[in-house]
Amino acid sequence: MSNPENLKYTEEHEWIRVEGDTAYVGITDYAQSELGEIVFVEVETVGETLAAGDVFGTVEAVKTVSELFIPVDGEVLELNPELEDNPELVNNDPYGKGWMVKISVSDNLQLDALLSAAEYEALIG
Repeated sequence: MSNPENLKYTEEHEWIRVEGDTAYVGITDYAQSELGEIVFVEVETVGETLAAGDVFGTVEAVKTVSELFIPVDGEVLELNPELEDNPELVNNDPYGKGWMVKISVSDNLQLDALLSAAEYEALIG
């Protein structure tokens, strides 16, 4: 299980990749492997501004439903349109095509409080 160095991570197993003024958010490879086969991703917060730690949606696996937490303050701009027909992208490519939402980051300084790849790997053991 690899955790890309160019991402930041949360203790709740989300990742964030910043590209200019926007960022992509998804769940980690560890999280998707623990959840099992992903069958549905629900995000009803598009257009809303959320605070770090707020729930931005849910991910449904065969056995369970888990809440998704936004890593930093920001506005949810878009749900990954490919997930509607292909939620298994979260399992197959969690750090690429399996991203969940695109957000605008309100405060880039909050990124400093998130975990590096090495810190996240230490967390999950």
